[in-house]
Amino acid sequence: MKPSDLTTIRTLSSPTVHPHSRDVVFVVSRPDTEDNRYLTSLWRLDLSTDDARPTRLTSSTRDSAPAYSPDGTQLAFLRAGDDGPPQLHVMPADGGDARRLTDQPLGVGSFSWSPEGTQLVYAARVPEQGRYGTDDAVKPDQEAPRLIEHSTYLADGLGYVLDRPSKLFLLDLADLPDPDGPDADELPPSTQLTSGRGDDSAPVFLHAGTRIAFVASRDRRGAWTPDTLVSDVCSVDLRGKGFRRHTDGTGSVGSVHVGPDGTAVYGAADLGSSKQDFVARNAVLRQLDGPGVALTDEETDHLACAPVIAGDGAVVAAFEVRGDTVVRDLTADRVLLEGHVGVTALAAGGDVVVAVAGTREAYSELFVGRSGETLTQRTDFASHLTGTAAPIETEELDATSGDGYPVHGWLVRPTTKPRRKAGHPVILMIHGGPYAQYSGNLFDEAQVLAGAGYAVVMGNPRGGSGYGAAHGRAVKEAIGTVDVADLTALLDHALTLPGLDGSRLGVMGGSYGGLMTTWLVGHTDRFTAAISERAVNAWDSFAGTSDIGWFFADEYAGAFQHEQSPLTWADRITTPTLVIHSERDFRCPLEQGQRLFARLRKNGVPSKLLVFPGEGHELSRSGQPRHRLQRFEHILDWWGDHLR
Repeated sequence: MKPSDLTTIRTLSSPTVHPHSRDVVFVVSRPDTEDNRYLTSLWRLDLSTDDARPTRLTSSTRDSAPAYSPDGTQLAFLRAGDDGPPQLHVMPADGGDARRLTDQPLGVGSFSWSPEGTQLVYAARVPEQGRYGTDDAVKPDQEAPRLIEHSTYLADGLGYVLDRPSKLFLLDLADLPDPDGPDADELPPSTQLTSGRGDDSAPVFLHAGTRIAFVASRDRRGAWTPDTLVSDVCSVDLRGKGFRRHTDGTGSVGSVHVGPDGTAVYGAADLGSSKQDFVARNAVLRQLDGPGVALTDEETDHLACAPVIAGDGAVVAAFEVRGDTVVRDLTADRVLLEGHVGVTALAAGGDVVVAVAGTREAYSELFVGRSGETLTQRTDFASHLTGTAAPIETEELDATSGDGYPVHGWLVRPTTKPRRKAGHPVILMIHGGPYAQYSGNLFDEAQVLAGAGYAVVMGNPRGGSGYGAAHGRAVKEAIGTVDVADLTALLDHALTLPGLDGSRLGVMGGSYGGLMTTWLVGHTDRFTAAISERAVNAWDSFAGTSDIGWFFADEYAGAFQHEQSPLTWADRITTPTLVIHSERDFRCPLEQGQRLFARLRKNGVPSKLLVFPGEGHELSRSGQPRHRLQRFEHILDWWGDHLR
C-alpha cells in the first residue's frame, strides 16, 4: 500500500435494518485527497436474495446516520451542506426527495424515532448568544472572554463545551407543511425539552413513547453535576417535565438502547469508591428498570461497539477478544460471529442482525444473519484493493514476557525481497489507549509501512483491552514496567524469525503509544530511530492542558507522575526522533510534543517536529484526507533516512 492508496479505502458505518428485514441501509465513506474531504453517502443491500449487491441510495456526498422508522415507511438521516453542519432529514423508505427538518446553528447529533414513527427526538448543541456565529457582527476572535470555573471545559475534536451544551429537542412530523403547498419549504417546529448547563445526550423514547431517556451527569433533582465521570440514565416526559434519574449515580453510563418491544438496556462502568477510577473498567449491560441482573461480565466482556436489541427481544453485543471481536446473542447465549473480524457497529431489525466488521482482507464489510444464525459476509467493498493496495498477510505472534506472562501480537512482513542479506528493517508499532487493542486485521498504518519494505511488529502488552480487565489494570501506577517488558519480549521473539534485520530497528506510536516510544528511547539505545506522535510526555502539564488531564493523570500515574513521565528521562535520549503533533489536539496537547522537541534540540539529538494545523487527536484516523496522506509521506521519508 502506498500513501496515495488511502483513497481506495471504503469504510462502512451506521447500519439500520428495515423492521420487516427486507434490506439494510448503511453509510459508505471514502477519503478524497483532491477535494480534501470525506465523501459519505447512503447505500442499500437487499436482503430478500443471497446474491444481491449493494446499491447507492443517495447521491449527496455528506449523508450519515440513517435510521428506519418503526413501520419501515420512512428513513431519517443526517445531511450536511458544503459548508454547514449536519441537519436532520427524512425521506420515503422506497426513495424520493429528502425533506430537511432542522436548522440548528451547530448541527444535529444523535436522534431516534418514537414507537409510532410520528415524532423524532434529537440532541443538538445550543450556542451561547454572541458566540459561534450567532451574531454576525462578532467574529470568533472578537468574542467575549470565557470565565472558566470547571475542569471539564474542553473536548478534543470540538473545543470549548460549556458555552454550547448539548440539549434535547422534539419534533412532530404531523407539523410538516404540505409538500405541494405554498409553505412547503418551511421547517417543522422543534420543541426544546431540556435546558441549563451540562450536556444531555443520546436520546431515545422510553416507556412506550411517553418519556425521553438520555445520558447526563445530574443529581436526583436534575441539577447538573460538573467535573465528574459519573453519568446516569435520566428521562423527562414529552413536555420536558417530570425529571427522573433511573440509575444510582455511581457509574459511567454510555448509552441506552430500546428494543421494538420496549425493553431498554444500558451499559455502565463501575468507577470504584472514588467515582473516578475508570482504568480498564468494562461497562456492564443491564436492563433498565429491571431486576438489575448483569448481562455481561465486568472482568472479561469489553464492548467493541454499542449493543442492539433484536426483534425477538434478544440482546446482541460485540466483545473484544485477543485482538478480534466476538458477537454474542446474550439472551440465547449463542455466538453469532467470531474469527478474524473487528466489529465496529451492530444493527437489528425484524429477525435480522447485521454487523459492520473489518477482516484480514477488508477494511469494512457487512455481515448478515437471521435470528440465531451465524452472520456471514454479504458485501465485497475490498474487491478494488488491487495493485499496490492489495492486502499483505499478517502473521500471528506469541511470546513470553520476562515474568512468564504471555504476550500476543502480529507481524506484517513485506512481500518484496529484502534489499540487504540481513533482512528487512523492523518497526515496533505501539497502540494508544492504553486500554485498546491492535488486531491482525487489515490496518492502513501497517500496510503502508510493509508496502514500503518495513517489517511491522505490533502487539497488545499489558495495559490493553481484549484480554480481561486485570490485563488492562496492570499498568495502573506502573507505566514503564510490565508494558515495556511485554513489548520487548514480543520484539525479541519477532527478531528470531528469518528475514528480519535486528540491526535496523525503529519504534513508533501515538498517544499512549507515543508515550511508550519516548519512554523506550529514554531507557535504551537499541533503536536506530523513533517517531513519537501525539504523545503524553509529561504528566504534570498534561494534567493542566488536556481535556481529560484533570483525572487521567491521577488514575494512570497516581503518585508516580514524575517517575512515569517520559520527559523525566529525556536527557538520556540519543536516538534520532521525529515528533508529530497537531495544533488542535486537546487530548494530548501540542505542548507535550514541543517540550520533548525542545529537550532533544538542546541536547543535540537529531530531531524534527512535524505540526499539523487544524487537526486534533484523531489525525491518523479521521483527519483531513490530504493531511493523512502528507503524514504518511513524512513518516516514510523519516524511516527512509534512518532505516534504509
